[in-house]
Amino acid sequence: MLRAHDLRLTYDGTPALAGVTLDVADGEIVCVLGPSGCGKSSLLRAVAGLEPTASGTVEWDGHDLAKVPPHRRGFGLMFQDHALFPHRDVGGNVAFGLRMQHIPREAARARVEEALALVGLAGFGARRVSELSGGEQQRVALARALAPAPRLLMLDEPLGSLDRALRDRLVTELRALFLRLELSVLFVTHDHSEAFALADRLVVMHDGRIEQVGPPTEVWRRPTNERVARFLGWNVTDTFGPRLAVRPEDVHLVSPATGDGVRGRVTARTFPGDRYQLEVVPGDDAALRVALRVVVPVTAATIPDVGDIVGMTVDPAATVPLPG
Repeated sequence: MLRAHDLRLTYDGTPALAGVTLDVADGEIVCVLGPSGCGKSSLLRAVAGLEPTASGTVEWDGHDLAKVPPHRRGFGLMFQDHALFPHRDVGGNVAFGLRMQHIPREAARARVEEALALVGLAGFGARRVSELSGGEQQRVALARALAPAPRLLMLDEPLGSLDRALRDRLVTELRALFLRLELSVLFVTHDHSEAFALADRLVVMHDGRIEQVGPPTEVWRRPTNERVARFLGWNVTDTFGPRLAVRPEDVHLVSPATGDGVRGRVTARTFPGDRYQLEVVPGDDAALRVALRVVVPVTAATIPDVGDIVGMTVDPAATVPLPG
């Protein structure tokens, strides 16, 4: 079991980690989610031993790793840019970590073949890296991280350079693989869909601190504060009463002629492909109000356009009260 306690890290006087405490149980997939600059990659590097922390401890099964160098911690690392060696073939890339562990050649060859088979690249050992697609290079990087049989696998934005369709497919495959291997995983991403699809437990960070921890469904349904709610795409508003969070799909449009709900003016409309997204400024003075995001199904009888006046209602059960 990994336990990081009260980690503090500073870059040129600016705090990157401000007292972060986190654990990863055996066989657990923990995803650290947050915007760029929130400290999630710094957390990963501190756990790996790649960054000296100002204070705090990193332990495995109760043993302090402060004096254990990165290559001795038994952790596998995988980064967004893959960091593959262009002068080595696929097998040579996957075998790199095994060479660092001085694994005998025949045993290393067997481990390479096993790792490539795990990621769906059996028989690719002699291929040149330059001949591979982005998704295949991603799999090679994963095989390289898996080959030494790490006790903890850490991944830093590993799917960020891939197109959406490929990312969605790989996320499904990754979770199935992690569960089959019973791996302990610390996965860092800024992408909501990746984190929610992969995680057993979700950690949301902001400005070097952990804002919320919990199962993905709990975090999605009940953000604990305004920062988490905004990052997850909720509206934060006092339009419908005391300050609350409400998802765009839970704001319902009604005819303003009925007098129901809150009146507002549509200021923007986009069509991402499966729904319409509106921005609606409540009230009469647009300069004083923040627009609400509203999702309208493509099957709706009427799709308001920019400039239209609409009514808005919410189901109180679909809202989350926020601290003042």
